[in-house]
Amino acid sequence: MSVVEQEWEERAKCRTADPDELFVDGAAQHRAKTLCTGCPVRTECLSYALDHRIEHGVWGGMTERERRSLLRRRPTVTSWRLLLETARAEQQNLDRDRRTSVSGQGQVA
Repeated sequence: MSVVEQEWEERAKCRTADPDELFVDGAAQHRAKTLCTGCPVRTECLSYALDHRIEHGVWGGMTERERRSLLRRRPTVTSWRLLLETARAEQQNLDRDRRTSVSGQGQVA
C-alpha cells in the first residue's frame, strides 16, 4: 500500500467503524452509505475502489452494485482517481467563482 493510500485511509470517517457495518449485503448497504456522508476522503475512497475493482462493501458512498454500474457506463476510464480529483477541483472552482460573484453583487461601484 502506498503512502498516499495510507494517508487518505487515516483520515477516513469510517476508520473506527466496525467493518461488519460496511461490508453488508442488500438493503443494509444503503444504511452503511450514510457513514460516508461528510467524509473528507470520500473521493479518494471511491476512486480506490473503482481503480482496484473492489467488488464488496460500501466505498466512497457507493454500493458494489452502484460501482459495477458506473464501471459499465464508463469502460474507457483508466484512472478513476484522476477523473474524480479533476471533477472535484472543477467543482470547487465553480463554487468559489459563484461565491465571489454573489459577494460582489451587493457592492456599489
